[in-house]
Amino acid sequence: MKMPVLFVSHGAPTLPVEPGETGAAWRKLGEQLPRPSAILVVSAHWETLVPTVSRAARPETIHDFSGFPAELYELKYPAPGAPGMAQAAALALQHAGIPVQQDDTRGLDHGAWAPLILMYPQADIPVAQLSLQPDKDPAWHIALGRALRPLREQGALIIGSGSISHNLRAIFKHPQGEPAPEWVTEFCDWMAEKIETGDLAALSAYRTLAPHAVQNHPTGEHLLPLFVALGAADKIAGAQRLNHVMTYGLLAMDAWVFDPV
Repeated sequence: MKMPVLFVSHGAPTLPVEPGETGAAWRKLGEQLPRPSAILVVSAHWETLVPTVSRAARPETIHDFSGFPAELYELKYPAPGAPGMAQAAALALQHAGIPVQQDDTRGLDHGAWAPLILMYPQADIPVAQLSLQPDKDPAWHIALGRALRPLREQGALIIGSGSISHNLRAIFKHPQGEPAPEWVTEFCDWMAEKIETGDLAALSAYRTLAPHAVQNHPTGEHLLPLFVALGAADKIAGAQRLNHVMTYGLLAMDAWVFDPV
């Protein structure tokens, strides 16, 4: 069965221990999706100059954050690696003329395991990661996703894991309990409207066209996984929007299912 494509906003690292409404949405999503043969995660937390796929047979759980409760560092996501799918991803990128490297030791950062520990808590589906290129634009990442489409025919679930809004400095200044300001909601609504209408050209130029784009994304790495997902999807318009909630007043937790079964 050809798998759909996901984009998830993975939120703060505390999501697995404070799941709330988002955790409930991820659990439901994992139950509703067809079971994948393997999962390829493109996370905002792995950046390289050249696209790199992880081939680790037993990827470690990377706690790539600091200053959080001790229980968070005790969490493990012992899913097996997916070296076969990683090799298929590398070949697909090479076939598309995209340079690629492979890494035999890279584990799973929290952009991968935080949503997966809620979606697939049994940790019994093989997982690999593919890195981002923060010096490249959205069009590059759309092409990256487009090259990965054949993996879906092999039962692989492609997940872009980032955040639809991501200004951490502003979060610390936002009064607790206050609703999200207009500069966040207007940006998120603009993104949603362009996704729902399939306007890939506008989405690719979001930093100049979207309202408050730079304020929501001072750096672009947390939105780049969305463009990989957009490229991997056969159709953008009509995507299923999930989990339209905010955490910490400013961090939008939107998720999208492209080509839903």
